Amino acid sequence: MKRLIFILFLFLVSCIDEVVEPMPELNENVFSHQESSVTNGSEIQFELPKNGVYFLSMIDTETNQLVTKERFVGIIGLNKLNIYTKSVQSRYLYLVLHDENKIELNKTKLVLK
Repeated sequence: MKRLIFILFLFLVSCIDEVVEPMPELNENVFSHQESSVTNGSEIQFELPKNGVYFLSMIDTETNQLVTKERFVGIIGLNKLNIYTKSVQSRYLYLVLHDENKIELNKTKLVLK
């Protein structure tokens, strides 16, 4: 009887499928929330007031140190970029958008998964 129960248990456990969640993509302005969850390779989108050179920085929330800074040429309206966080040690970061004059345009908190 014990063998039968054990075999049934193994059969049930072997039939369980692993559920894999798809990588979430933010379908709205990342700066419209005070906090957003992202994974490595997530796509973010945001609005820009005019064409020009912009900087997107990630800053550690605990130490307030710059983790990464990317310079890009943005266009007026909707812009999309991918966030790569594989090498980042911190779990909580500030995502800050500056224009070419180093004026802060937007800021939000990112939670890395």
